[in-house]
Amino acid sequence: MALLEIRNVTRRFGSYTAVNNVSITVAAGEFFTLLGPSGCGKTTLLRMIAGFDLPDSGQILLDGKDMVGTPPEKRPVHTVFQTYALFPHMTVADNIAFPLKMAGKRPGEIRTKVENALGSVRLSNFGNRFPHELSGGQKQRVAFARGLVNRPRLLLLDEPLGALDAKLREEMQIELINLQKEMGVTFVFVTHAQNEALALSHRIAVMNHGNVEQIDEPSKIYGFPINRFVADFIGKISIISAQVVEAAPSHLKLHVPELGEILTIGKEGVKAGDQGALAIRPEQVRITHPSEEQRLKNHFLGKVHDFLYVGDVTTYIVEISNGAYIEALLPNSSPGRAKFFEAGDMVGVSWRHDAGIFLND
Repeated sequence: MALLEIRNVTRRFGSYTAVNNVSITVAAGEFFTLLGPSGCGKTTLLRMIAGFDLPDSGQILLDGKDMVGTPPEKRPVHTVFQTYALFPHMTVADNIAFPLKMAGKRPGEIRTKVENALGSVRLSNFGNRFPHELSGGQKQRVAFARGLVNRPRLLLLDEPLGALDAKLREEMQIELINLQKEMGVTFVFVTHAQNEALALSHRIAVMNHGNVEQIDEPSKIYGFPINRFVADFIGKISIISAQVVEAAPSHLKLHVPELGEILTIGKEGVKAGDQGALAIRPEQVRITHPSEEQRLKNHFLGKVHDFLYVGDVTTYIVEISNGAYIEALLPNSSPGRAKFFEAGDMVGVSWRHDAGIFLND
């Protein structure tokens, strides 16, 4: 049985449907992420799990018990917010102890649990400090410690790393993974950052306009998106309109106007005549000088429209002969600003026959 089960939950605000008939199950010990753009319904769903908001219809079950109608403080659930929500007049230790005091725990038990919680987030010597004496990352770790101190069945995290700078955010991602492994607490994490979701999660639910578009492991979400929204929202991708001319279990043969034939991996349920698009990731595309011999089945000439240098790699945007754009990723192996091609250069782009995926319209 799932630890958390969301059954056909809908939440409306007037004529606006924030969450539309959503069903999700989360297993005990899972790091589960709700991912989507602003306004997709992920935070509304999290608030309903926490008990801060109520669904108009549907059920939210924890350990098989319907939680609708149970007030937030009576649920074995804690929430960590982006704003930390620490009490400024309390020390770090008192902030962490607060939920234990509210639960009526004995002073000796509180002291032991607070010490253990501080150790788990590497803040053992910070118990007597106040929030204003801490860095952003330290405040966030205190918030994690407070959320985990009484080992809730479920920890809800609402964009908890959103206020941190990029380097600290990356460090805190590793902290979160380690905390979740050590504590064994089930995490439901809300974010709009795709890379963060891919790095942290066991499974991801991609949301859009109140609906769940796809639920799967990060590698499946990235490598086998179910539709154009998921493909376009998760990472960089090139999408080229195409029609299926041959469909076999092992491969699809596609026709692209003004380019001709493209081979890609087979996909269940696709048949000849289907209209759609080839979606292919930049790291799957090889970029070369036009004179270089092409050994891959899918190869085309194009012109560098633009490029983006980001240190370890350069992403080239190449305009191919039918006017479509395709992105190709090239590692920068030499020191300094390695520019292998300039805007306006003619290049060849190619990819394996089993790269990319066909998406139906």
